[in-house]
Amino acid sequence: MPRLCGGPAKITAMRSLLLAGCLCLGLTGCTTAGYYWQLARGQMQLLSSREPIAGIVGDSNRDPKLRGRLSQLQQARRFASEYLHLPDNGSYTLYADLKRDYVVWNVFATPEFSLAAVESCFPIAGCLAYRGYFSRAGAEAQAAKLKSKGYEVEVGGVPAYSTLGWFDDPVINTMMRWSDAHLIGTLFHELAHQRLYVKNDTAFNESFASFVEEQGRRDYLALNEVPGIDESAELRREQRNHQFVELILATREQLQALYAQPLEADAMRQAKQAVFDDLRARYRVLRDETWGGYAGYDDWFSEPLNNARLLPFGLYDQWVPAFAALWREQNRDWAAFYEAAARLGALSPNERQARLEALAAESAT
Repeated sequence: MPRLCGGPAKITAMRSLLLAGCLCLGLTGCTTAGYYWQLARGQMQLLSSREPIAGIVGDSNRDPKLRGRLSQLQQARRFASEYLHLPDNGSYTLYADLKRDYVVWNVFATPEFSLAAVESCFPIAGCLAYRGYFSRAGAEAQAAKLKSKGYEVEVGGVPAYSTLGWFDDPVINTMMRWSDAHLIGTLFHELAHQRLYVKNDTAFNESFASFVEEQGRRDYLALNEVPGIDESAELRREQRNHQFVELILATREQLQALYAQPLEADAMRQAKQAVFDDLRARYRVLRDETWGGYAGYDDWFSEPLNNARLLPFGLYDQWVPAFAALWREQNRDWAAFYEAAARLGALSPNERQARLEALAAESAT
C-alpha cells in the first residue's frame, strides 16, 4: 500500500453499516454476507475510535511524542490542501488508536503460472487486485481457501488506507511506526486517492497516489524546515526503494516471458524457481555492493517467493515514471497535473495503457 471539519462525522449506525458494507475502503468485491459484515464491523470500530488531532495536540496530559508528531502532521495536512491542491476536508484531522499493528490485511492471489491477479469486484470501487480484511484471521482463512484451489497467495498487513472520501479518514496508530518523512508522504498518498480514482484500474490509482506521495514529500521538505528529518537520508531511502522495485519489476518481466512459453508443468516450475533464485542473487549484489551492506529488505526475502508476493509491486509502482513525465509536461503545476491525470483516467483502458506507456518511455529518456 501501500496509501489518509471539525470533529468526527455524526453518522447513524445503520448508515455506517450500509456504507461500510457497500463502499468501505474500495478494498474488494463482496460476495457473502459474512464478508460484508466484517467490513462494516471493522469500519465502525475505526470510526468510533477517532478523536480530533487538535484536541490531542492541545492536551498537555497526552504523550508528548505523539503530540509532537501529530502537530507536525497538522502542518503537513494544511500544506496538502494549500500547496498540493489535495482535498480540503476532515480526513486526517482525526486520530484513531486501534490497538493493533495493521488496520487491514490484503490478500493477493495469482495462478501458478501467471502474474494476473485474482480480482474481486466491488459495486462502487470496481474490480481490484486484492481482497481486504479487518482481521488477520479473516485474511488467512481466505488465503487458505484460495491456496486449496491451487492459487499462489500473499497476505500483507496495511498500516493505512483511504475510503476515497466517503468518511473522514483518521491518522491511525498503525501509521506511526514510520519515520516523519514517510508518515507525511503517506498522508499525501491517501489524500491523492480522494482527488482521483479510476474504477477498475488498481495500477493507475496506486501509481498516481505513489507519485503524489513522493513528489509531494520532496516539495514539502524543500519548503518547510522539519526538525529530525535528514533529507539526504530520505533521498537514499527513496533511491534504495526505487532500485528494489526495479529489481522486482524486472523479475516480473522475466516471469511474464517465461509463462508465455509452451512448457510442460514440471519444466515450467524448474524455470520459475531459477528466476526466483536469480532474484535472490541479484538482491545480494544490490545489498552488499550498491547499498554497502544495507539489509533493510532482508525480511522480505526471508519468506518463500511466489507470483502473488510480487504482485503489489507492479500495482503500486508500475506507472510512477509515467506520472512523473506527466507532471513535468504540466510544468510542475499541481492543479494542471491533476487535470491532465483526470483526462488520462477518462480514456478507454486501451488508450490509457498506450498513453501511460508513452509517458513511461519519455521518462526513461
